Amino acid sequence: MDKMDYKILKCLKSNARIRAASISNEIHLSVSAVLERIHKMEKNKVIQNYTIIVDQKKLDNDVCALMEVSLEHPKFYDKFTSAIKGNDNIVSCYYLTGDYDFMLKIICQSSDHLEKIHRAIKSIEGVSATKTHFVLKNIKNTFSVIPEVEE
Repeated sequence: MDKMDYKILKCLKSNARIRAASISNEIHLSVSAVLERIHKMEKNKVIQNYTIIVDQKKLDNDVCALMEVSLEHPKFYDKFTSAIKGNDNIVSCYYLTGDYDFMLKIICQSSDHLEKIHRAIKSIEGVSATKTHFVLKNIKNTFSVIPEVEE
């Protein structure tokens, strides 16, 4: 990875649908070189996916919550993570150090819907404790950090 790769990533981060010609104009590199670098980053799994960010409220998902989860014992890790991966309302799951083992980000339609998800999580074998936080407002929503490069 060099500074041109980082510049390409920065362009793609702001708009994953940007054309190689636009990137070429912005970073002063030929279109073929931009495409070659993008393909190389895809092949090397630097770029893992292209996605969209949607307005959850326009999809009738009015509730966002963060849930801390503790397991009784590490032997329940595989069963727990499999169950979490199977729930589409759980959009992020982080394995942690500290008082709790996992942090889940849950997006759903209502507090009633969150209660059902909460009950389902509590019923997973090995779950010993949960602590749920309602998100009042999303202040920052960034999915990647791309180091700044000097010109």
